[in-house]
Amino acid sequence: MSGRLAGKCAVVTGAGSGFGEGIAKRFAEEGATVIIADLNTEAAQRVAGEIGKDAVAVTADVTMATDVEAMLNAAVSAAGKLDILVNNAGYTHRNGSLLDVDEETFDRIFAVNAKAIYLAALKAVPLMEKNGGGSIITTASTAGLRPRPGLTWYNASKGWAITATKSMAVELAPKNIRVNALCPVAGQTGMLGLFMGEDTPEKREQFKASIPLGRLSTPLDIANAALWLASDEAEFITGVALEVDGGRCV
Repeated sequence: MSGRLAGKCAVVTGAGSGFGEGIAKRFAEEGATVIIADLNTEAAQRVAGEIGKDAVAVTADVTMATDVEAMLNAAVSAAGKLDILVNNAGYTHRNGSLLDVDEETFDRIFAVNAKAIYLAALKAVPLMEKNGGGSIITTASTAGLRPRPGLTWYNASKGWAITATKSMAVELAPKNIRVNALCPVAGQTGMLGLFMGEDTPEKREQFKASIPLGRLSTPLDIANAALWLASDEAEFITGVALEVDGGRCV
């Protein structure tokens, strides 16, 4: 087996589509055994099937401790260890007034974008420590660095994720566990319409005009950044919120 992640086992949440699917497939291309965790069973099975023998599909609600434990145990069952955890699953409200977001939606945003990181850490950290170290990567957002009106509560959740990443990085460094975040600009995923308020050619052009490199992000853009952070090439990188945004945050 060859590749930058040869012999490693990774759990990727929200891996049934979008950025998570791209990350999982890129990791597998570089030699990793990948646990495809997603709330959508059919989507997880599709991605695992497309990857092949080095992927295992697991149905998981990342806001439920029992599901999180099961998905991480799947890594131990498949490979005997856990090397990499990608907290990629995310949730948002539609772009609009902060006053129009109902309490149920608010709670779901913070359960998926914040609490899930906490739940995963409780189980993943001991597994990684037992293995001599590891890498935790969270998909945050440019929204956590350069917030704009219309997505206030989502922005706040991603700011939380970035702060948690930095604090975790410092606390877990003695255990040789690196913790980093990715900050993508909006991309070609199923949530794009929610981020923009509506998905129309006009809205896309308006949004792309705010990105210096002139396009939306793609799953491959995010996957390549995640691959580097997860690999030994980034062994001295921790506590970073890496902007993968075509210059949006400049």
